[in-house]
Amino acid sequence: MWNDIFVNIFGDGIFAAIAAIGFSSISNTPRRAYLTCALIAAVGHTIRYVLTNPGLCGLHIILSSTVASFAVGMLAVLLASYIKCPAEVCFFPALLPMIPGMYAYRTVEALLSCLYHTEEEVFRHYFYLFAYNGLTCIFIILSMVIGATLPVFLLKKLSFTATR
Repeated sequence: MWNDIFVNIFGDGIFAAIAAIGFSSISNTPRRAYLTCALIAAVGHTIRYVLTNPGLCGLHIILSSTVASFAVGMLAVLLASYIKCPAEVCFFPALLPMIPGMYAYRTVEALLSCLYHTEEEVFRHYFYLFAYNGLTCIFIILSMVIGATLPVFLLKKLSFTATR
């Protein structure tokens, strides 16, 4: 059982790192920052996976995303001076694998189902799904923005001297 959990955690981190390298390559990130972005993404996504896993912590995805994005922001600020790039260069590609795509997809799907069904009970059900998934998606994104930018402001002196 524990072997499966560690394999899933490791796989989650690897796939997040691959996605971060892909996002880094299309966003004009310097090549020297690719591995740092991959490491930060792997750590952040792994933290979120561990926190949301019902067998481990079982926290809600909004709170887990906040904690994980704060860790991403801290790592980006701390490692930015080693690669001589601003912290934002590292944490933008590292946060992109944590974007809640399924919630956004389910929001649009529920909205289209609301427009298609005219029966009141069915409409209410799909409107509930639209509201739940849409609000969850919005709050995950907001929590990621706040969590990732908070370390930049908390460690202002360190984050603005990273490129010097």
